[in-house]
This record gives sequence, C-alpha cells and structure tokens, in this order.
Amino acid sequence: MPALATRFTGGTAERGVTAPLAHTRAAGPRELVSARLSDEFLTLPIETVDRCVEDVWACAAHLGVDVTMTVVERIAREHLIALVNSAPLVDPSG
Repeated sequence: MPALATRFTGGTAERGVTAPLAHTRAAGPRELVSARLSDEFLTLPIETVDRCVEDVWACAAHLGVDVTMTVVERIAREHLIALVNSAPLVDPSG
C-alpha cells in the first residue's frame, strides 16, 4: 500500500504542507479517509471534509452497514461532489 502524506492540522499550515509524523494527530482510518478526500476537494475547507467523513461513518454504523474505509470514502466522496456542485453560481450579496 502506498504511503500517504500526513497533513499538519495546526492553525497556520497551508494545504499541501506536510509535517513530521510525530507532530500530527494519530492517523486512524477516519483521518486517512479525510486526508485523501481533502487532497481531492481542494476548494472545500478541511473541517468540512472531516465533518462529512465523521457523519458518513456515524450514519453507516447506525444503519448497520459494515463500516470500512472504502465504503466511507465512496459515500463521503458522493456527498462532497454534491456539495461542490450545489454551490451557488452568483454571490447572494450582489
């Protein structure tokens, strides 16, 4: 399995900047899915992607689905695609 780049979750790090593993949060399954999807959906805030992954994980478990990283990633990706595609085309203030 290829190694995934870690991402720094501190306040001043920019997207794409990696940090040494000792300074990042534990890379559990949810964090790995969030990291992959964050790299794919660069226009969305990392917090939005993290929340989506958490919600999908909880909903799948609640519904009795076998919760795996693959299942969560696929469902979360569909939700994020819908979120990106549903963004308003015109600024509501103008």
